[in-house]
Parts: sequence; C-alpha cells; structure tokens
Amino acid sequence: MTIAGGAQRSSDLRAALTARHQELADEYAEAVAEMTLAGVVDAGDDVADLGTKAFSRDQELALALSIRGRMDQVERALERLEEGTYGRCERCSEDIPVARLTAFPSVTLCVRCKSLTERR
Repeated sequence: MTIAGGAQRSSDLRAALTARHQELADEYAEAVAEMTLAGVVDAGDDVADLGTKAFSRDQELALALSIRGRMDQVERALERLEEGTYGRCERCSEDIPVARLTAFPSVTLCVRCKSLTERR
C-alpha cells in the first residue's frame, strides 16, 4: 500500500505512532513501579491482607502485560512503516481500509483476517 499523501503522511504517521509508544512506555513504567510497591509485605499483614495484596498484584501484572502488548503492536507498526508494508494485511496482503488504520493505527490485519483469527 502506498500511503496517500506520500512522505508527509508517512512522517505524520511515524510521529503519531512514536508519541503513542511513548505514552504507553510511560504507562508501563508507572504500572511496573506500582507493582513493585504493592509487593511489599508488612510484618503485621494477616491472611486477608496477603490475599488482597496478591489479588492486587495479579491485577497490576495483567495491566502491565496488556500495556506491553500494545507497545509491541505500535513497535510492529513502526517497523512496517519503515519497511514500506504499513497498511497491508500481514495475512492476506490486501490493503487495510484507511478508516480502520485511522481508528487503530497499529493494526496489522484487515477486518476479515482479524475475524478469522478471533474465531480460532
């Protein structure tokens, strides 16, 4: 897919994806810092406190993993932009509609292929 608007559009996309990656990196660093603080066990903790802390740690870990996954998606989109394959479905090589890319700039699959992978 040739990006409509050429070099300027590509530059704008790169800037937007880079900014999004930085936002996610900041969120990730904050989530990891909170996980580290939440892992502290006080000597006066009873079983209920320990259970609550374990549950909180699990929730924070899930959040951190989710953020890291989104960071990976943005990194992959930036790689595809550099390779000149941004905007093409990784599975079927068809162009991903501009509306989909606008809504989700880091997508790598068209709607049809994404639907097929979710059914599995």
